[in-house]
Amino acid sequence: MCRSWRRSVVEHYVPILVYTLVAISFPIIALLMAKVVRAGAPDPVKAEPYECGVKTSTTAFDTRFSIRYYLIAVLFVIFDVETIFLFPWAVSFERLALFGFIEMVVFLAILLVGYIYDWRRGALEWA
Repeated sequence: MCRSWRRSVVEHYVPILVYTLVAISFPIIALLMAKVVRAGAPDPVKAEPYECGVKTSTTAFDTRFSIRYYLIAVLFVIFDVETIFLFPWAVSFERLALFGFIEMVVFLAILLVGYIYDWRRGALEWA
């Protein structure tokens, strides 16, 4: 019995092992194929930042972006992910009954507190 149980366990882990090997080998094979298929020495014109003939006036490190771009992007991602949590609740609204409703009201209250905090702090104002 012990031997058959051990074999059964091993048989269950074989697909995981195969999946892991494929997941590791696929990127390696793709990178090797890209190295084999790519063109030889690059053209000096192709190595320039722009191929239109106009030289750049600054480098990418000289250009400064306002931190507000990143702040707005992070706030968007946070609120977008939080709205994703609303979909499972909306789908199973009838089965969750009062407990599910209260839980979602608490969740939305926390979301609203965060939104009010960001608004009062001025994170949503551009000027």
